[in-house]
Amino acid sequence: MLRTLINGSILSLYAALFGILLLLAFVVTHQMHWPIAGIYRYDALLAYALLIQVFLVYFKLETAREVWVIAIFHAMAMLMELFLTHPKIGSWHYPEQALFRIANVPLFAGFMYSAVGSFLARSLRLYQASFVHLPSLKWLGLLAVLSYANFFTKFFIPDIRNVLFVASVVLFWKTRLLFSIQQKTQQKQQHQLPFLPLLLSLAFIVWLAENIATFANIWRYPSQATQWHMVGWGKLGSWYLLLTLSLVLVLAVMGKRDATGSWRLR
Repeated sequence: MLRTLINGSILSLYAALFGILLLLAFVVTHQMHWPIAGIYRYDALLAYALLIQVFLVYFKLETAREVWVIAIFHAMAMLMELFLTHPKIGSWHYPEQALFRIANVPLFAGFMYSAVGSFLARSLRLYQASFVHLPSLKWLGLLAVLSYANFFTKFFIPDIRNVLFVASVVLFWKTRLLFSIQQKTQQKQQHQLPFLPLLLSLAFIVWLAENIATFANIWRYPSQATQWHMVGWGKLGSWYLLLTLSLVLVLAVMGKRDATGSWRLR
């Protein structure tokens, strides 16, 4: 049991390689005095993120399908960033300078979301994951579209996130994740977990990473402008919905659901 737990933890860290390397760079560069040789911190992080992505693709640590779904999520995230950092919205801001930016958003920002997509996509493959009692992708797609739209529309019409939370619970209530962990004996042990608690746990981990990133001055919320403090618990809900959106993209591109609700990798 202990060996299985250790192997599973190592596999999770391996799946999160992109995010871990990016987070380490946030912390390390925070201690440096920028610009260095005329290069701004955000531009250096952009080059670093591109190198990570090239490394993963070149050594076939990411498949073509994974790169495709990550690219889609990256583009959608950048659109959301442009809207939410607009001066009239001001949900958060990037306090440092950058040459490579679009409006108020440095180009490296999209890679933070790519790290989330990369983790989900690589985890499903590395754990040889499958689902049972997975809702119809049409219903999940509707949930994803409404979740994404709500990030924009909540500034003009009532916020429906509570409705979306309830809908996600109803949809995923019976869903189970099946996964395997390779043992040294070459035997595979299959495990099963209820999916909802796992999704909430992932949102919590991303929230912890967000606290590290804001502490490292990667971005700041208005309330953190003069002094850093922990990000409020309410952001857990935002990450939960964003993870749901990323998950639906990954499921639609990387696998196939049959009529019984079973989903497997292509």
